[in-house]
Amino acid sequence: MKKGFYNILRANFLISRDAKNNWWFIVFCTGLAIIMIASSHSAERKVHKIAKLHKEVRELKSEFVDRRSALMRVKMESTITQKMKERGVLPSENPPYKIKVKIKE
Repeated sequence: MKKGFYNILRANFLISRDAKNNWWFIVFCTGLAIIMIASSHSAERKVHKIAKLHKEVRELKSEFVDRRSALMRVKMESTITQKMKERGVLPSENPPYKIKVKIKE
């Protein structure tokens, strides 16, 4: 037990005759670790981009609602009547009537 522990501390498994297999395994594990780290960084970037886009969508939706309510206020008859009074145009006192055209055959 004591001898095995000292062999591990001295890294005899890396310098012994069959160490080639151990080195290949270490290189393989290192490569897998690098791929895993790169994958997690890529996933984090995507998560941050999605969060940023969601925030932008919420801002655009609120801006749309604000603009739509402003448009509805501008389109109201009372607002149009008030703006036209400033220009000197008053609303008609007589209601509109329909003109019917009869075609003779």
